[in-house]
Amino acid sequence: MNETPIIETMRLARLKVLLLTVALFAAGSGLAVAAVEAGDGSGVGPSASLLDNLRDNSQDPLTRLLAQLIVIVAAARLCGALAMKIRQPAVVGEMVAGILLGPSLLGWISPGIFHWLFPASSLGVLRLLSQIGVCLFMFVVGMELDVNHLKQQAKTALWVSQASIVLPYLLGMGAAVFLYNGLAGPNTTFVAFALFVGISMSITAFPVLARILDERGLTKTPLGSTALVCAATNDVTAWSILAVVVAIAKAGGVASTLFSIGLVIVFVAVMLFWIKPRLPRWMASAPAGGPGKSLTAGALVFLFASALATDMMGMHALFGSFLAGVVMPARGELRDFLKLRLENFSSVFLLPLFFAFTGLRTELGTLNDASGWLICLGLIVVATIGKLGGAMVTARLNGVNWIDSLALGSLMNTRGLVELVALSIGYDLGILSPRIFTMLVAMALVTTGMTGPLLTFADYLRAKKSLSVKTV
Repeated sequence: MNETPIIETMRLARLKVLLLTVALFAAGSGLAVAAVEAGDGSGVGPSASLLDNLRDNSQDPLTRLLAQLIVIVAAARLCGALAMKIRQPAVVGEMVAGILLGPSLLGWISPGIFHWLFPASSLGVLRLLSQIGVCLFMFVVGMELDVNHLKQQAKTALWVSQASIVLPYLLGMGAAVFLYNGLAGPNTTFVAFALFVGISMSITAFPVLARILDERGLTKTPLGSTALVCAATNDVTAWSILAVVVAIAKAGGVASTLFSIGLVIVFVAVMLFWIKPRLPRWMASAPAGGPGKSLTAGALVFLFASALATDMMGMHALFGSFLAGVVMPARGELRDFLKLRLENFSSVFLLPLFFAFTGLRTELGTLNDASGWLICLGLIVVATIGKLGGAMVTARLNGVNWIDSLALGSLMNTRGLVELVALSIGYDLGILSPRIFTMLVAMALVTTGMTGPLLTFADYLRAKKSLSVKTV
């Protein structure tokens, strides 16, 4: 039986529902904004009374939050679907959706709707919900990290992963020398700024990379296996460095910095060497039907407790969330059970809130001169040379052919959501000004979007080489 027409019909039905939702929301938003702008309610008659009621109801915090959730989730799903149509990861479309909902587009073309939908007073709740979503996301990323696989990594993977951190990190710190005076946060030090720009150049989005490999059927290939190990090793190293950078930025002096780092080292040791071996036994009480609500609740409590611990230590809650995922039992169905439920909920509902919140901070209008766009372009070039170039050359020096080296470098140049998480930490700490934050978000979007076309180009070169060999 041919299922393609059925699948297309279902997709068309979902698209119609989505468009209908957007249309209804647009109509409701127009009425609300019209009511707000109609005046102070000094008119008379039923129409004035109706406008008064609409205006009062539109100012209710719950009404505002529901409207935000509707438009954010709908925009993220629509842009994600469009991105996949052009063979881009859905996360690229979701990142674009966040920017489109911010001052860069919605605030520019319709200031009235933008200020009604995202007033400054409502952003606190949106930020907290988005942070919960990122904590769940980092927990899933930690669960996807195969520590045993890292222990058995090949020499190529080790060299490529470390080279793709060191080279872009050094290039980023070099760029910070020229960017600090004009683009750093007002109260940050050069050391914190340089370290943070360096780490922003070094990150690889392991989850996005894994999904690109899966979509292209490369997961089980030698290239895919090498890329996964490289990205996983890169993830661990980059987040460890970022933890140190956050400790330096948040601490008031050398002593407090060392104290925070010492606490985290002890916490990591306890998690890896005391809690991790015991977790399978603690969570072995699953009923015959498989893991249930009690184990899900226990895992969530463990996740949030770990996040709370690192937050209290002067790091960020995300580090604790990631570590909680790393130490979860690797065998059995518990990990798959949690990944299925938490990843679906966070990726569909909570992560779009994070993209939207990031988009609200991204103001392309701050790049209002030639120098701003040139600096942005320069950051993209530096990030690409450091990450893609460093990984590609290192892979070639370790015996990988040039075509696979290009593909591996392209995969390592994927930044995606993980980069936005790191940038948001820098913004919250006051290390990054709004102007350079916007530039680095653009860099993350462009470098992630490059991955698909570069992999397609590598496939073309591979096919061309294979054809030339056959004809000879």
